[in-house]
Amino acid sequence: MNKELHIEDIRTDYRLGELNENQLESDPISQFERWFAEAIDAGVVEVNAMTLATTDADGSPDARIVLLKDIENGAFVFYTNYNSQKAREIEANHRACLVFFWPALQRQIRVRGAIEKVDEYSSEAYFHSRPIGSQLGAWASPQSDVIANRTVLEENLKRVFEKYKDQNVPKPPHWGGYKVVPSAIEFWQGRQNRLHDRILYTRDVTNNVWTIDRLAP
Repeated sequence: MNKELHIEDIRTDYRLGELNENQLESDPISQFERWFAEAIDAGVVEVNAMTLATTDADGSPDARIVLLKDIENGAFVFYTNYNSQKAREIEANHRACLVFFWPALQRQIRVRGAIEKVDEYSSEAYFHSRPIGSQLGAWASPQSDVIANRTVLEENLKRVFEKYKDQNVPKPPHWGGYKVVPSAIEFWQGRQNRLHDRILYTRDVTNNVWTIDRLAP
């Protein structure tokens, strides 16, 4: 590390925007879609990248980046290997948190809620919309398992390529989608002097109504 660089001195003065109550949509999904569209217009790289946080059966947390692939009836959808570490943690605790961070706009969104598998039809449809290499890769990789070296993956890919080279690649039974059904969504806009705007939507599960509160930064 550069000896002249002091980590504690790295900071950004947030001045790009503000988030006031009179600017908000009444529904957080509409608010998310508005911000998402603005992020696309701003040229945010990997705009659909989100941190997925889960916990295992012992309550130990884990997190990784996955890609948002759809918003289905107000739920946030991504796809993965059902034998992966993340899938095992989801089976142990059907709750998750998602975080979107768009530094170009000085914005962050946090989504908390229950997580469940999407229907098989949706998984099939999305799988066959992927590039052929990604379809073969889903068969080739025993995701999260310990492997001896990269050659294992390359040899697996050769085998599945030969197996399916003259036919459509079927969706693996161990691959599919999850959706996070939000119970709370927080929108964060960076502001000067660390007095950021934080707006929290919380869903009343009884009547499916969202309440909106401002949180102190």
